[in-house]
Amino acid sequence: MAVVKKFSIQEQNSRVGHTECEGIIRAAEVAGEKYIQIDTYGSKEREFQNKLSQSLRLTEDALNQPTKLGEKHF
Repeated sequence: MAVVKKFSIQEQNSRVGHTECEGIIRAAEVAGEKYIQIDTYGSKEREFQNKLSQSLRLTEDALNQPTKLGEKHF
């Protein structure tokens, strides 16, 4: 699992599509620290479906970065 405290924002260069997967978002608290946790699960084509693939825990500052970018982008 990765804890993200800050993102670097870059332009998207690739136009390649990605497969869809299931995602879960939850509020987490560990040792008094609050995070938003994003878990992704394998695609329908994956051998072990519904297996946790990746987890990210975002601090408040890290969560605010994609939120602001999303508001500007959309």
